[in-house]
Amino acid sequence: MTTCSDIPGHAVTEEISIYSAIGGRHALVAAVDGFYRRLLADPELAPFFPGGVSDRHRRYLVTILGEALGGPERYRGPDLAGAHRNLGISGAQFERTAAHLGATLEGLGLPRRLVDRIVEIVAGLRPAIVTG
Repeated sequence: MTTCSDIPGHAVTEEISIYSAIGGRHALVAAVDGFYRRLLADPELAPFFPGGVSDRHRRYLVTILGEALGGPERYRGPDLAGAHRNLGISGAQFERTAAHLGATLEGLGLPRRLVDRIVEIVAGLRPAIVTG
């Protein structure tokens, strides 16, 4: 929460979204780029991206995260469960990926409590991603 004092004699408390707190779309684009660099450098996770990561895939993730974090984005891409169904992603691989996300966000200077909250939100996607 952020406190505003634009009304004389009053303190107004306004809740801001995580999306706004991290810097909006620009920050998400930077986070997604760093995140995919980490995934592609990880010998256990890189095989899930044999042709690398396309710009379209990056845009999908920015949009998914933007929506999940309270931004104006609305994801209209492929069904997540369907897109991951045949990949055989294990729970351990999902956790490893979440750790890369957390490390990426920390590397961008986000406070630990905010990083933890974002990773917690993304963990809600686990049922659609883990299939192995």
